[in-house]
Amino acid sequence: MNHSHVELRHLRLLQAIAESGGLTAAAERLHLTQSAVSHQLKALEDSLGLPLVERAARPLGLTAAGRRLLTLARTVLPQVNAALRDLAKLKDGDAGELRIAVECHTCYDWLMPAMDRYRDVWPGVELDLLGGFQADPVGLLLDQQADLVITSESAPRAGVVYVPLFGFEMLALLPPGHPLASKKWLTPADFADHTLITYPVPEDRLDLIRRVLAPAGVKPPRREAQLTVAILQLVASRRGLAALPAWAVAPYLERGYIVARPIGKHGLWAELYAAVRETDAARAFISDFIDTVKRDSFARLPGLRADLAAQN
Repeated sequence: MNHSHVELRHLRLLQAIAESGGLTAAAERLHLTQSAVSHQLKALEDSLGLPLVERAARPLGLTAAGRRLLTLARTVLPQVNAALRDLAKLKDGDAGELRIAVECHTCYDWLMPAMDRYRDVWPGVELDLLGGFQADPVGLLLDQQADLVITSESAPRAGVVYVPLFGFEMLALLPPGHPLASKKWLTPADFADHTLITYPVPEDRLDLIRRVLAPAGVKPPRREAQLTVAILQLVASRRGLAALPAWAVAPYLERGYIVARPIGKHGLWAELYAAVRETDAARAFISDFIDTVKRDSFARLPGLRADLAAQN
């Protein structure tokens, strides 16, 4: 024990394992590879001379030693984060305006709780959500109409920085008992004879159409609905098929209200980014908002992946 030492990264690792229940999920939350997490954990256990994880347990559990370090993590890490935030406020100021434009309809489900947490630690920052559909949301940054945009776009633009938030899977949604529910995954042809129920946005903003159906020459009729619950109700009543993020439909899948299948053998994965002006990227209250959103999302939403672009 004389030569052992515990670092903040070790405490973050133990906390991520405890809260996510597995090394893969912990790696996603920490934006590391699974092999890096396994190596880090093994090195810490070797240093301490004690096992920290019950590897046979599912979900993964902690040993008595692991639980003791977890208690330390839950005490120390919030204090460290608060101190770093206070230092950033001393350096860059603790007030400002953060006007947020959101591209995706389903983002509000997880964005609002993250904003509430952010307000607790940055009470001097005025948060404002820009409503309505925006034809060019990233362009709002350059026009000085928004300060941060949550978007699936990452095409390079002068003066704009894209920070990856998380990757997520788009699932095909079917009514219970639908013939296509017998398939392991859906192909473009499976959508050809069904109405596609979507939000009222242009086709080039819908991943299913832009990346899957259009390249295959499949163009199903569309029916539009403003609200997620309306889309799900139309699917459940056999008015058509839809594709929505896994996090948005998890409660409905658990209740058996609808069923879901992957789109393609490897699934249809998308990524969300926080886009900010290059001149604002290092501002403390903006970068901490992005960190808060990422941390809160990985803690609350199922099935996310970190830095999807780097994995593909």
